Amino acid sequence: MRAARCAGPSGWDGPPRFVALGDSLTEGVGDPVGDGWRGWAALLADGLTGTPASFTNLAVSGSQTRDVLERQLPAALELRPDLVSVVVGVNDTLRCTFDIQAVAARLDQVYAAFAGQGAVLLTACLPDPGAMLGLPGALAHPLARRQRAVNTVVHALSDRYGALHLHACEGDWITDRALWSADRLHPGERGHRQLALRFHALLAEHGLATGPAPSSEPEFPAPTTSASLWWLATAGTGWVARRCTDLLPQLLTLAADELRHRARGTSARLDLRASAAVSAALAALSVAEQPDAA
Repeated sequence: MRAARCAGPSGWDGPPRFVALGDSLTEGVGDPVGDGWRGWAALLADGLTGTPASFTNLAVSGSQTRDVLERQLPAALELRPDLVSVVVGVNDTLRCTFDIQAVAARLDQVYAAFAGQGAVLLTACLPDPGAMLGLPGALAHPLARRQRAVNTVVHALSDRYGALHLHACEGDWITDRALWSADRLHPGERGHRQLALRFHALLAEHGLATGPAPSSEPEFPAPTTSASLWWLATAGTGWVARRCTDLLPQLLTLAADELRHRARGTSARLDLRASAAVSAALAALSVAEQPDAA
């Protein structure tokens, strides 16, 4: 195991190698700069030490935990990062193939690989997409249940591997629409700056961020209403369509099940079923860690 280049309370010995993994949130969608995206991870990299960190962003829009494990992880390990962020899971909840046990197993492998290299690991739990989109209850509740399951797994595994974990699934920043882009699922520049600031504060508490904190004030003017509507009518519509083709049939089935349980007064069974699935997923990981397990 390679120890991270961290000098305890005094911070890093030199500019750290910071690698970011994940989906559109970490890619920077919602925070446009030039012809691409910047995002919270790039903003954070500039404030880790007095000089900018060596920063590589491997996050790709639409990625699920499988993509992080199979595509992003090998590339990240080759870079041997001192600091690595893994923020992913929302896209898994938006797929008909959602399986919390598979999500847990993949995240466990990713976290373990970086722990084995001695990297400092950053993780975060995230708000559920149904609430952010303002979906009706019967549609929103199944998505919320899935996101709670993912967040519970991320909490447990972050604790297991000693990750620095950010609770980003709650707080005023979620309800402040000024922090979010037109699609209601990605932060705007202000929102990305808030995430960068919160991660910077978390690292600073552990002596791992000694550079200046990112500014909370935007560098660029907010998109006009017409520009936001144009984005929704073009790229935004395509984003929704790609996910609805896969998710919508199952989501309608889940909504029908939700309404049936609500009519019978047995909605609590759905929550219990989801909790049992999370417990089974985490228990399976614990059993797999035992060398004598069959």
